[in-house]
Amino acid sequence: MDISTIIGIIVGIGFVIGGILIDGSLFNFLDPAGGLIVIGGTIAATFVAYPLKNVLEAFKVATKAFTNKVEDPNEIIVTINKLANTARKEGLLALEEASEEINEPFLKKGSMLIVDGTDPELVRNLLETELSFIEERHKNGQSIFEIMGTFAPAFGMVGTLIGLINMLTKLDDPSVIGPSMSVALVTTFYGTLLANLVFIPISNKLKLRSREEILKKEIMVEGLLSIQAGENPRIIEEKLKAFLPPKSRQGISSNKEGVEA
Repeated sequence: MDISTIIGIIVGIGFVIGGILIDGSLFNFLDPAGGLIVIGGTIAATFVAYPLKNVLEAFKVATKAFTNKVEDPNEIIVTINKLANTARKEGLLALEEASEEINEPFLKKGSMLIVDGTDPELVRNLLETELSFIEERHKNGQSIFEIMGTFAPAFGMVGTLIGLINMLTKLDDPSVIGPSMSVALVTTFYGTLLANLVFIPISNKLKLRSREEILKKEIMVEGLLSIQAGENPRIIEEKLKAFLPPKSRQGISSNKEGVEA
């Protein structure tokens, strides 16, 4: 579980509530009608903008913002290094048996393409095509939360306009103008809070998760093509290390030693 997402939302709500309580009452910010306008309007507009299937898939994808299951790139490099050693000692056909222990479908698919004797350029095209469509699917989920971050403040303003219209009908009673104005502005508060504390941050977190997964698969593509080209396993390892920042490369040797042990 990615605790930073949960902590961020809880801390953000906590500071907002704390700021309200310092010089006011929390009950002044409770408006069920405003909540219905903002949440209901945002969801309805999202359904209008995107097919129902895409929206439902985006909510499933949103769980990735609360989890941290992306495999360490170091472990991918170690796995590819093992495959490279197997291919160097026993030939490319030995990858078929070695790939049975691999749980990553993308890496397993690439290994089987090599075993089948597929042309290297075709292997690259097939894997990169799949990679581009994976990235496109990721962008779909990100864009849905981005647009929800746009819709929420807009429907907050709609709620404010509704409140102001209702207030103007009661101008003959000056005592209700102040309370009516505060209620009218609450919906803008709801929309802005949802957009900047939930929808837009989740979209950004999904972008980060997407970059991590794409990087992992780019390492796999380069590693598999290097294996097919018959390159030395040490050269392959150094080539794949170039995808990682310097600090992350230090853990590869220890991971490799642990695998050999």
